[in-house]
Formats: sequence, C-alpha cells, structure tokens
Amino acid sequence: MTEQGNPSENGTDSQPRLPDTLRLGSVHLTVTDLDRSVGFYEKGIGLRLHRREDGVAAMGVGGEDLLVLYGEPGARRAGRHAGLYHYALLFPSREELARVAVRLAATRTPIQGASDHGTHEAIYLPDPDGNGIELAADRPRGLWPRPLDYAGGPHRLDVEGLMTAVGGEGPAARVGPSLVVGHVHLHVGDLQRGLGFYRDTLGFDLMTFMPGAAAFVSAGGYHHHLGFNVWRGEGVPPLPEGTVGLRHWTVVLERSVDVDAVGARAGAAGIATEDHGGGLLVRDPWGIAVLFVTPEALET
Repeated sequence: MTEQGNPSENGTDSQPRLPDTLRLGSVHLTVTDLDRSVGFYEKGIGLRLHRREDGVAAMGVGGEDLLVLYGEPGARRAGRHAGLYHYALLFPSREELARVAVRLAATRTPIQGASDHGTHEAIYLPDPDGNGIELAADRPRGLWPRPLDYAGGPHRLDVEGLMTAVGGEGPAARVGPSLVVGHVHLHVGDLQRGLGFYRDTLGFDLMTFMPGAAAFVSAGGYHHHLGFNVWRGEGVPPLPEGTVGLRHWTVVLERSVDVDAVGARAGAAGIATEDHGGGLLVRDPWGIAVLFVTPEALET
C-alpha cells in the first residue's frame, strides 16, 4: 500500500520482491558500558542475558537472540550522521505491551513518548547511550487504516486505556517468549537513494512515502519492517568509526536461495557483499549494514 504521489508503484514484473515470510532477527549495537546496558535491558524491559563473553552480550527472551551488545568504552555519541533512529521490540498483544509499561513505571525507567500509529501502539525510550528503542504492539491487520499513511503524524497513545488491559498487575519477572524484533528505523541522507537500495535492489515493497521526510518498506504487506528518514538533514554523512549505534540489523529468509538472490541483485548493482555469521552482509549507501541469513544459520 503506497501513498498517492510517491515515486513509483510496486509489483511490476521487473521489481525484485523479498519473500512474504521474511522476518527480522537480532539488532547489533555498540554501547559504551556493557554492564550498564545489560542491567538496563534486564531491569527496565525484562530481557534475559543469553550469554556474555569477550565484551559482547547477547540478550533476548530465551530463544533466538534479539539484541547483541558490543562494549566499546571509548565510543562516542552519534551526531548528525546516518544511522539508527530506533529499533522496535514487538510484543504479541496489547496486554503484553501494557505489562512492559508497568515495568517501566515500577523501575522508573525514563521514556521519551508514547504514540498510537493506527497500525500499532508504541512507547519510545533511549538506552543509556541514546540508542532509540520502540516497544510496540500491532493492531490486527483488519483494523489498520487504509491506505497506510503516517504523513499526518501519530495520535497520542491512550496510556490509561492501555494500562486497564492488565488491571492492577504488578511487573512481571520477565518478558514472555513471543517477543520479536518488529522493525528498524534509520536516519539516511537521501530518500531516493534509500529507495534505490532497499526497494529496487534488496526487494522490499514500498508501503508509505512521505516526500522530503520518510519512507516505510516491508515484505508480505506488513506496515513496515524498515523505515528511513531524512530528519537529520539531506546529505548527512555515514556514521564514523568508533561511534555508539547500530553495527548491523538482521533479516531472516526461510530459503538459502532467497539469500543468494539478494547477493546476486547486489552484485548486479555493483554493491559489495560480505560473508558474515553464516549469512550475507550488505551495506546501504551510508554504510549501514543489514545481514541476510536463514534460520539454520542462526542455530550454528
């Protein structure tokens, strides 16, 4: 679903398409103090520490890793550069989102805002290094606004209504096992170049386009697996080395042939790829890396 007046439509014979079964995997972040960050995610959100060694901590809810943190004490805060705006942890229900809201309140974890996007409800907060986090729960697809259009901005989240979903419950000990990474949202320097990479080369479908502001792309009709914006300014440069922020994010494809197809399209476009973690790493025009893997690669 695309906004009227956007650059082009999806679904042409020549348009590459990622599989509808696509899902997102782990988000990899640089942080300055690994102990502090692990404590934040355990206490504030309720994630579990899966493993920790050599300055790297993997976290999640007991299954696949959702978040991998790399401790670099000398890393600098990001300025006006391309990079992470936020990543979203997607809860399976409104009730589960309400439960994490109870935890945030009980632990006095600061938030930046709370919004109702029509497609989903969301709470926003930073980690200790300023990496943006969205805690979200989708509405059923049949209740999504049509056409999908974020141009008018979100509504304020009905926090009181959200909290009534769990009555007077206290904070749960841990997040339930159905938590996943829902989407990633990036700062980039040019929307058209972003579309040229994420839609025309990788094969995401364009769902919503906001001229001069942002684009939202996905697979399988989802509202967005990826957003990218120019809110830090047109032409912002890549994130420098030694900076806090996104190292890479992960796309999980069911079949290795689909991963190979992404590599072939990147090669045809003159974009270098790297073998990494059992998958294929591709970098956008600002050096932001996305890793394509199969489920089998995640198990090794």
